[in-house]
Amino acid sequence: MVATDPLWLPSISYDETELRKMDSALVMADGTALGSRPGIRAGDPGLAVSLAGTTVNVSAGTAVLYRSGQGVYRAQLAATSPGTLTAANASFSRIDLVYLRVWDTAVDASGLRKADTVYLAGTASASPAAPTPGATEIYIPLATITVPSTGGGGTGAATVSSTVRQVTVAPGGVLPVSSTADIAISGVYVGQARFNTVRMVPEYWTGTAWVAQGDWSSFSPTWTASTTNPTLGNGTLVTRWTRVGRSITWMGSLTVGSTTSGGSGTWQMTLPVAAASNGITMIGSADYVNLFDNEYVGLVEVQGGGTTVGFTSKVITSYYFTNVSNTSPVTTSSNSRLHWNITYEAAT
Repeated sequence: MVATDPLWLPSISYDETELRKMDSALVMADGTALGSRPGIRAGDPGLAVSLAGTTVNVSAGTAVLYRSGQGVYRAQLAATSPGTLTAANASFSRIDLVYLRVWDTAVDASGLRKADTVYLAGTASASPAAPTPGATEIYIPLATITVPSTGGGGTGAATVSSTVRQVTVAPGGVLPVSSTADIAISGVYVGQARFNTVRMVPEYWTGTAWVAQGDWSSFSPTWTASTTNPTLGNGTLVTRWTRVGRSITWMGSLTVGSTTSGGSGTWQMTLPVAAASNGITMIGSADYVNLFDNEYVGLVEVQGGGTTVGFTSKVITSYYFTNVSNTSPVTTSSNSRLHWNITYEAAT
């Protein structure tokens, strides 16, 4: 197939491969040059696979297929029946595959340029797997059919699963993902959006991972003191934080070990994200527990524009609060614990 420009324009022609490669601009990228993600349109119920007795049926629909070097194939089909279910095995179950195929004689030397649906029976086995179409076939899977054995009590009906069915969207579209394989696929650009239907949350690609607003992450703060910095030794310092917009929630737990040194002076911890310069001192809750002693209720505070938090604790013998340190509210000992939780506004 060759396309030419109208007569009033300069004579330019494109072969079918060039036109298909141009169509890559219309489909979600797959992270390769000119690459496109094949699949059914998100929200399109077409090309659904069902069984009527032993007859395999596929409803009318449209889809996008892709092959490297050949570009994007757009296909639409009326309702079809690609075949009759192969008889069940007496001893083992089987997984069959139903897929949409495009014939392109430039790839498969078939002499054809058309689309159809295919029913491909799998091999009965103690650990059955869906079959794989031939290497030259341009296809997308539509469904698998699990066929139980006829012997050993395996008398159940064959069942259709659309788990292998892949969807695609236009560039910049929010892709719904539900299968384990799709959820595991990395994003192709920072800021790419998708909707995880298992977690039921929108997720965004950071360049290294898919994250959702409100996801919790680990953070290792730097523990310092105003005079001499502490050393953690065999103690533990664990913190977690989450972000929704510019709202940061951070919680942590410090447990002193036998080789921990509390340093000298007021304790501080670095924040996971700097606080906004809003002129407000943001306050959260803190709790200091000294083994075989008392529990000292207190506060954790961050100044507007700050990058660290400080801790204060109620002193049992007075009405006052004191800055938490190696010696206040009491001398630190092995298994002393400091816990805190604070929500504050982030600088950016």
